[in-house]
Amino acid sequence: MTRHCTARVLFCVILVAISEAVAGQIRYSIPEEMQKGSSVGNIAKDLELDVEQLSDRAVRIVSRGRTQYFALNFKSGHLYITERIDREEICGGMEMCLLNCEVIAQAKMKLFPVEVEITDINDNAPSFLSEEFDLKISETAAPGSRFSVRQAEDPDMGLNSIQSYQLSSNRHFLLDVETRSDGIKYAELVLEKSLDREEQAVHKLILTATDGGDPVRSGTAQIRVIVLDSNDNAPVFSQPVYRVSIWENVPEGSPVVTVKATDPDEGVNKEVKYSFQKITDKASQMFHLDPKTGEITVVGKLDFEEAALYEIEVQAHDGGGLFDRSKIVIAVRDVNDNVPEIALRSLISSIPEDSPPGTVIALLNVQDPDSGENGEVTCSTPSNLPFQLKKPFENYYSLVTDRALDREHVAAYNITVTATDNGTPPLSTAITIPLRILDTNDNCPLFDKTSYAGYVMENNPRGVSVFSLRASDPDWGENARITYSINEGDRSEVPLSSSISINSETGALYALRSFDYEQFREIRFQVQAQDGGSPPLSSNVSVTLFILDQNDNSPHILHPSFPTDGSTGVELAPRSSEPGYLVTKVVAVDADSGQNAWLSYQLLKATEPGLFSVGLHSGEIRTARSFVDKDALKQSLVVLVKDKGQPPLSATATVTVVVADSIPEILSDLSSLSAPADPQSSLTLYLVIAVASVSCLFFTFILVFLALRLRRWRNSQLFDSSSVTFSGFPVSQLVGLDGVRAFLHSYSHEGSLTTNSRKSQFNFPKSNYSNTLTSQQTCEIKDPILVTGELNISNGDQTSLQVS
Repeated sequence: MTRHCTARVLFCVILVAISEAVAGQIRYSIPEEMQKGSSVGNIAKDLELDVEQLSDRAVRIVSRGRTQYFALNFKSGHLYITERIDREEICGGMEMCLLNCEVIAQAKMKLFPVEVEITDINDNAPSFLSEEFDLKISETAAPGSRFSVRQAEDPDMGLNSIQSYQLSSNRHFLLDVETRSDGIKYAELVLEKSLDREEQAVHKLILTATDGGDPVRSGTAQIRVIVLDSNDNAPVFSQPVYRVSIWENVPEGSPVVTVKATDPDEGVNKEVKYSFQKITDKASQMFHLDPKTGEITVVGKLDFEEAALYEIEVQAHDGGGLFDRSKIVIAVRDVNDNVPEIALRSLISSIPEDSPPGTVIALLNVQDPDSGENGEVTCSTPSNLPFQLKKPFENYYSLVTDRALDREHVAAYNITVTATDNGTPPLSTAITIPLRILDTNDNCPLFDKTSYAGYVMENNPRGVSVFSLRASDPDWGENARITYSINEGDRSEVPLSSSISINSETGALYALRSFDYEQFREIRFQVQAQDGGSPPLSSNVSVTLFILDQNDNSPHILHPSFPTDGSTGVELAPRSSEPGYLVTKVVAVDADSGQNAWLSYQLLKATEPGLFSVGLHSGEIRTARSFVDKDALKQSLVVLVKDKGQPPLSATATVTVVVADSIPEILSDLSSLSAPADPQSSLTLYLVIAVASVSCLFFTFILVFLALRLRRWRNSQLFDSSSVTFSGFPVSQLVGLDGVRAFLHSYSHEGSLTTNSRKSQFNFPKSNYSNTLTSQQTCEIKDPILVTGELNISNGDQTSLQVS
């Protein structure tokens, strides 16, 4: 028998699966009470899913309701049973019992509805409300009278429900089985032979109810027929059917309806009692019937979602055993007492910020057990968020992006999805879906300025930090990691690689050498900031590094040209000069700039104080008064040139002013002068006279030497032409010519002039002739000698004299 049942079940499963596949819908049919782990169908094959790629992350099975009856075998692709399935418990008296579930393909974000029909098996035997009940019949009842008996219950459906009743054999009663319009069979006792209480007061009958299942199941009840004295009126209900409706939230003890039956008999035969004749177990837990008053009250917690309609058969019987039946239909009215339920079927926790609009983030299932408007649910998200809800299937919503995302604006969202029903008052529930926005490299580094200017003092130490710049990148991670580099470019006045370096991480600029303002005053270059994205983005900024001047150069005297260590320059001032006469001008420059190059002139020392004045800013030396006879012929002036730097630097120039109206007068006056009071000024004058004298002698001997050479050459020409020899000519006759040569040779001299000393030396080299100076001699010039001629003196790098 078990094998036959199993084969029948498998045949039903295969037949239904094939028919549903042909119909284009995934639907299976299985019998109830199958063992856990039993296969429902090859869902992977029917949905054309790749078995090798099945996993709990790739495919999910979601069942509606609180109990998950099905699961997916990821190895075989079969849908199998995980919980005991009792059709009567799940669907009650419904003809078709369907369990719904959804198959969600996570990767494709697709949903496939699946229906599983639960077919009935004969797993319940017919049963009576009580195993024994009494039936009171008057002895005066005429043959053919009918008497109602309690009906059996069988929660199975179709053939598996009650199909027949049988009555144990007896002499007085027959059993008549009728079928109502709803297909339910009920039995009545028919009196075949009159009863005699005195003959037998109690008759015991066995009533058996049998279903049509395989195997056949049955249930029995004992009927005790108590024979009563005559009662000729039966109770009558005021209504054949009582229809009422109540709210599901009524409290316990609330009245539902009161049934009423009347009996015109007297005495005990008039007393009517009420009882449930036919009631389900669930209804018996919800309602109570007062046997005396006929009032039905609520004793349990009604729930519209569990049972919306109750049908109860009530019986009224008098003391004589007569009865009447009535039907009570109780409709439970729905109250909005269930908040909507949101189930998250699939979720993506993070998406890139460049995801296109319409990207699916989550798949939601929304259910409300209430009915009508109370069960109609709408979902919403905040309008200020870049997301919207779409409804691809009934009771399903997909959360998608509706515009471009920007991680730099909002890096993460907590998306609140609210489900609200249409009840009064409306109920709602909400869930929060976290979503993280992944960064893409869509922002290049940006400097806080369009260009930068830095300043560094010249003579800076090597390796010192001179400037710092910084760029920012609103991206995240590697996309925001910035490296800095210097772009030297095609045109660069200074080789940047040897002058400037940059810290690639911090953007700090360092000087690789000491800068000199006098060489260059600014460095222009570009700094590039590049992020670590792929591909990387970058930006450039122009940087100008200005070299600041430092007072590191002393004033340089241009006139008098040289030397700057105090040597004398000679200027002429006529005796007839008026006050304010421009004698000369001290010209100086400073390689620095700005305040460091502002020069001022000051008369530091003078032979005759108050005779001359120096312009503070012009450097012009002018007479401050007229000359008098007692004023010295030669005036020595020391001029201090100072800049405005901090600390200030200075240089001095010494100017000798000779008071005379002409050069011959200067020479005559100087020859009669005694040694000057100023040793330094006298020494300079002595050197000039000595050099002029020696130069004059040197040029004289050159002319003599050339004349003698010319004469000798002409004599040799004469001797050659006449073939005359002077072999006997004494050598002493030629001493004059050789002596001149030797004298001239000896005047190839070296002159050494020194300042700040009273002595100047002339060194004469040794001669190769015996009649010349035989040793190197040093001539000390002690007295000043001035030779008539033109005298040009300048204070530059060298002192030159021209004598004629």
